[in-house]
Amino acid sequence: MDLRHWSPPSHDRPRGVTILGSTGSVGQSTVDLIARDPASYRVEALVAGNSVELLAEQARRLRARLAVVANPERYRALKEALAGTSIVAAAGPEAAVEAAARPAEWVMAAVVGFAGLASTLAAAHRGAIVALANKEALVCAGRLLTEAVEASGGALLPVDSEHNAIFQVFEPSQRHAVDRLILTASGGPFRNWSLADMAAVTPEQALAHPNWDMGDKISIDSATMMNKGLEFIEAHLLFRLPAEKIEIIVHPQSVIHSMVAYRDGSVLAQLGAQDMRVPISYALGWPSRIDGPSARLDFANLSALTFEPPDSGRFPSLRLAREALVTGGLASIVLNAANEAAVAAFLARRIGFLDIARIVEDVLVGWEGTGAPVESLEHVQAADLEARRRAEENCRRCAK
Repeated sequence: MDLRHWSPPSHDRPRGVTILGSTGSVGQSTVDLIARDPASYRVEALVAGNSVELLAEQARRLRARLAVVANPERYRALKEALAGTSIVAAAGPEAAVEAAARPAEWVMAAVVGFAGLASTLAAAHRGAIVALANKEALVCAGRLLTEAVEASGGALLPVDSEHNAIFQVFEPSQRHAVDRLILTASGGPFRNWSLADMAAVTPEQALAHPNWDMGDKISIDSATMMNKGLEFIEAHLLFRLPAEKIEIIVHPQSVIHSMVAYRDGSVLAQLGAQDMRVPISYALGWPSRIDGPSARLDFANLSALTFEPPDSGRFPSLRLAREALVTGGLASIVLNAANEAAVAAFLARRIGFLDIARIVEDVLVGWEGTGAPVESLEHVQAADLEARRRAEENCRRCAK
């Protein structure tokens, strides 16, 4: 997104912040950064899915004005956990959206999956600086989200380590001079496994990422490389470059987080520790930089950095994501919804690891008119529900 002409609102410290998905991996890292410098931030709201105990502890620690648990059945527990404080407790999906609409200058959108779309849009519509860790929101409703940001005068800052890396070295005024964007991928835990071995993968093995500590859904997506496929679509939407100018390369060490190659032969890369607090701190301080606690790279003792092409035969999710982007319209919504349903089934041990991509492809291939344009949020939601229904049917057939 071109932010050359975007001017941050004048404000005195502290900066008002809201964290959507505060108890997840990215949310906890954001809380950690804010807690290290509490005088610089005013926490408007924290939103979590079910983790009431951790949410209440975070709200007390950061002196949040509002704490929301998306599961309405957990309201009483949250209310009791916050007893004796001035923190307002709320519950339900609507309350999560209302929290995003409250007057915080900066909003971390870190609710995992499609569930984070409505609250992310709410923050975008009111002109917030949206730090986007929820790639699914952009993948499913890219035009709706970017148009909301532009119409409101807000900003959209990528938090995924790869897109944040590109954002740091991408020169919007030189977009015409960009040869390609290079997204790096660790390759996940099964980079060198045979398909026969991958067929027997357990959820525990798939959750054991070699480099990053992430939530369950993102860890599985990394193991199938669907995470990189979604990031491929996200890069296209964020930086407005065609699919043919976006490349994926496997970099097992995860030291270079992504690169921008220019037509003069220059390649600019962002390097850093394998710590999500690096891109989060960049977004939290933007347009300035703030102190961060992450380990510094020791180049004298750094191991060799290696690169290799991804194996789309072993990881068909990469091909499916590219095809969805080229198709356009509803295809990315269908891709994401089918994947979320299949990942949930795999974690529940109802289907095998290799079934995830097969189910996603079956739903995509069987969907007529995936290229139809996205007209509204309701249109997105309807396509998402139908894709999940079809994916669930496929999961039941696999389980028989």
